[in-house]
Amino acid sequence: MLLEFRIRNYRSIRDEIVISFVASKDKKLADTHLASTGIKSLPHVLRSAVIYGPNASGKSTLLHAIHYMRAVVAESATIIQPGQTYVVQPFRLDAEYAKQPTEFEITFLLGGVRHQYGFSLTPERIVDEWLLVYRAPKPQQWFRRTFDEKSQSSVYEFSTHLTGPRKLWQETTRPNALFLSTAAQLNSELLGPIFRWLVDQPIYFPAGLSPQPDLTTQLLQSDVGKRAVRDFLASADISISDVLSVSRQGFQQQIMFGPEGPQFSREEREMLMPQFVHKTEHGSATFELYEESQGTQRLYALAAPVLDVLKNGRLLIVDELDSSLHPLLVRRLVRMFHNPELNPNGAQLLFTTHDTSLLDRTVFRRDQIW
Repeated sequence: MLLEFRIRNYRSIRDEIVISFVASKDKKLADTHLASTGIKSLPHVLRSAVIYGPNASGKSTLLHAIHYMRAVVAESATIIQPGQTYVVQPFRLDAEYAKQPTEFEITFLLGGVRHQYGFSLTPERIVDEWLLVYRAPKPQQWFRRTFDEKSQSSVYEFSTHLTGPRKLWQETTRPNALFLSTAAQLNSELLGPIFRWLVDQPIYFPAGLSPQPDLTTQLLQSDVGKRAVRDFLASADISISDVLSVSRQGFQQQIMFGPEGPQFSREEREMLMPQFVHKTEHGSATFELYEESQGTQRLYALAAPVLDVLKNGRLLIVDELDSSLHPLLVRRLVRMFHNPELNPNGAQLLFTTHDTSLLDRTVFRRDQIW
């Protein structure tokens, strides 16, 4: 579960911004909106949080920063090549900050233990990197990496709590790669789970982008998946009584870029298409996906990732969740995360919106609104 995220000097963000999922001591809606941590010092975390603000206030930048941090962790030791630079943008409206590194830090629960991991970077290199683990009230600093200007190299500090071939991991870590990612790729038993949490837990959808509906259609191929999708749509109360998948012949187009320019191919293949059964007191009818409203299409596309997040206790991050969705649909989606029966594993939702109708004491606690 996510506890806290900090970002400094990134795009439109100059000074440090912190968003926290740590619940206040307020007991309001505690049975539904909070998840237990098992930690005495922070007993509960929020299941959701919403960010409001005018255009160009940094809402999207904050969500994108989490996605960018995840990408650096996932790719720095494998996809990023020696000497390759990062496309990272510091705050450019202050000459002093434009020369400083961008800093990320995330605090989360893994196996009931609080972990605090962060790093700072410039386009050319990782400047600092650190990991604190709270197996006891006093944190254990497993490692700290600092760039030394004089020697133009990184200086490492290790704790005895971090076991394994630390010298090998250190020597293998490139200047533009994270130590955590490198050690995880070299099969560190202790750092591997932390790496996987950072890479696998956050699911991010930027504004205007919905997941492919094919993911949800694939779920319809099993009885369990079909029932889950049908119940998901039924919970939104949009008069869909059943969802079917039919096999049809269709054409898949591809564009390949080569030395001779773009090459187009068109291949006929069998495709699975969803159909929606609507029933009224006057009869029933079956509709194709394109015949449904934009809101229903987006809700259907969101079904697979939302169900996956709820099942596996992940973090769903959506910029402008209310895009193409009626406010009542957004409410119902949020309430799925607040329902302990639907969300037994501590899944969390973080989203931005302009919909002020959600500012309702029955929907959110005060500490969920930013």
